[in-house]
Parts: sequence; C-alpha cells; structure tokens
Amino acid sequence: MEQAFLEMINQHRGIILRVCRLYEDNSENRRDLFQEIVLQLWRSYPRFQGGSKLSTWVYRVALNTAITIFRKTSKSPKTVSIDHGLTLVDFQDFGNDQMQVLYAAIDQLNKLEKGLILLYLEDKNYQEMAEITGYTETSVGVKLHRIKNKLSNILNQKS
Repeated sequence: MEQAFLEMINQHRGIILRVCRLYEDNSENRRDLFQEIVLQLWRSYPRFQGGSKLSTWVYRVALNTAITIFRKTSKSPKTVSIDHGLTLVDFQDFGNDQMQVLYAAIDQLNKLEKGLILLYLEDKNYQEMAEITGYTETSVGVKLHRIKNKLSNILNQKS
C-alpha cells in the first residue's frame, strides 16, 4: 500500500504544488502545506474507493486541506499590485509573464474562488469541478462566470 501511495503522490505532485502555490506565498509555508496535504491524503487513502478519478480525489483533499488551514490561520486577503494592463479574454492564451500577472490577480480572490479558478486553469470540465467542490454543475458555471468577471475587473483596474 505504501508503494502505491508514493507512486500516486509522485504522479499527482503537480496538483498538490499548484494548490500550495495558490494558498501560500512563503516557500516555507508552502512546504508545510504540501506536507499537510500529503498527510491528509495518506490518512484518507485507505478509504479511497475509486468512485471518482484519482486526480479528482487528490484535488478535493488538497483544496479542502488548504482551505481548512487558511481558515485556521485567519489570514487577511492579500493585496498585490499589478502594473500590467491586460484584457482577460481566455486564460488559456496567456504566456508565462501574463500567467504571473494572472496569478497575482488570483491571489486577491477568496479561498473558494481560488479553488474553482485553479480547476478551470487545469482544464477540468464542469462535471469534474462539481465532483471536487460539491457544487452542482450549474452552480460551477455561474460561479466561474462571476470569477472571470471579477478577475477581468481586477486586471483592468490595474492597467
């Protein structure tokens, strides 16, 4: 079981790292969050029944762990200055520099919005997002539309 778990962690390491990046700026705190997510995955691994894709389950555990820790530490929302003017059309068309600006804007979202936009950026469909977050597919669509508008406003305000 340990070997299978380690292989699963290595296979889905990118998911965990992306969640850590969204919820922690400090590299030391990011490492701590990574370890906490892996611990929670280990604790719940024996109960994983395969009812969903493994990546969906990893996202769910990682996001729930990050949100729980975020709540416990009672962080105030981050404010990041963005000095690039961008029009938000489609996230998938962004280059590396633009993605850094986008992530700075994402840092200004609340914890639940961050989780949804991360799943969107990972090309998850509404059904997968609904499975991970517990929202309905319709709710996911509405929330994503609002988040995209919010990000567009954040980016346009800084231009």
